[in-house]
Amino acid sequence: MSLSRSARLLILAFGLAFAGSAHAEDPALSREMIVGDPAAPIGGNPKGDVTIVAYLDYNCGFCKRSAPALDKLVKTDGKIRLVYKEWPILAESSVAGAKIALAAAYQGKYETAHRALMALKGAKIPQATMLDAAKRAGIDMTRLQVDATTHDADIVAALKRNDAQAKGMQFRGTPVYLIGPLKIEAALDYETFRDAVAQARARAKS
Repeated sequence: MSLSRSARLLILAFGLAFAGSAHAEDPALSREMIVGDPAAPIGGNPKGDVTIVAYLDYNCGFCKRSAPALDKLVKTDGKIRLVYKEWPILAESSVAGAKIALAAAYQGKYETAHRALMALKGAKIPQATMLDAAKRAGIDMTRLQVDATTHDADIVAALKRNDAQAKGMQFRGTPVYLIGPLKIEAALDYETFRDAVAQARARAKS
């Protein structure tokens, strides 16, 4: 199945994209850790037949443009395992947003925080605005602060792994979606996400 030409996708075989990394021998940067890092939040169907790994930034307009389409795809398809990779590279507040979302995971509300932050308009969003969005979404802010402090070393380590992986695969910016064996660096609509998943399934069968 062909992908939308209008999306101007950069698509490469996942294995080839990472094979050239000078750090490929590092276990933390292996394909297994990219798709299966236990610190990375998981959405969708944990036993899905296609894994999408999404590298995102809460100040990224293209990420926000694609977020509703990705949510719709995961919900309607039912067989997609979604791995969230916080890659805060666009602003200082991007790091704050990533830490808020990952800290929320400890109270089982990563996706709640993620969607609240993705829904914020604009770029270089102040940390206070991000915290307010998390609060309005129903995050327990007292626990969030405790978890953010208690698990800070683990959260920072996860962010560093994500950054090393992204640099190892020579990503040029957010968003990046690893869809099965495909690497796509573009903002996608629902139809293009759906076509990419179909192509990933077709490659898996062949």
